[in-house]
Amino acid sequence: MSLPTDILIERLKQRDANALSELYDAYSGALYGVVLRIVQVPETAQLVLQDVFLKAWRNIDSYDPSRGRLFTWLVNIARHAAIDAVRSASYRQQQKTDSLEMLVHKPGGQSIEPDHIGIRELVDQLEEKHRKLIELLYFQGYTHKEAAEIVGIPLGTVKTRVRQALQELRRAFGERALEALLLLFFMP
Repeated sequence: MSLPTDILIERLKQRDANALSELYDAYSGALYGVVLRIVQVPETAQLVLQDVFLKAWRNIDSYDPSRGRLFTWLVNIARHAAIDAVRSASYRQQQKTDSLEMLVHKPGGQSIEPDHIGIRELVDQLEEKHRKLIELLYFQGYTHKEAAEIVGIPLGTVKTRVRQALQELRRAFGERALEALLLLFFMP
């Protein structure tokens, strides 16, 4: 960094856009690494990193040099922003979809579809109350809580029905085979 930290901070507090650019140049590489370790998706890490610098810009007045270095303050902002991103429903949904896509459509052209091995037919044989939840959770990637809201039943009931549905599928498909297939195709 070409400027001493205290001068950079003062310029940031004066809303000097060039100071923000210097802050970014000085710390973006290290902060990107922190964020990427948490979110594990380069595109998401880049978006979170932008958010980190916006938060730093907006909240520079809250930085207190007596409580720690500027870099430490920025790392804390980066960690919290990355954790918030990972906890967001859209991120979880993206991860589930991406994981399924990578497993089902393997690099090299080999494609394996759940329908080809009979899982869809087994799920279709379940009672409607079980089938709907398996569809939401395993084929569409919703969380248990999101499925409870969509179906309009308590979370505990969702978990009980899913457990019952999986037991029924295990009986129909075989314990080990079903668990292996669920892990292979549907679990993030």
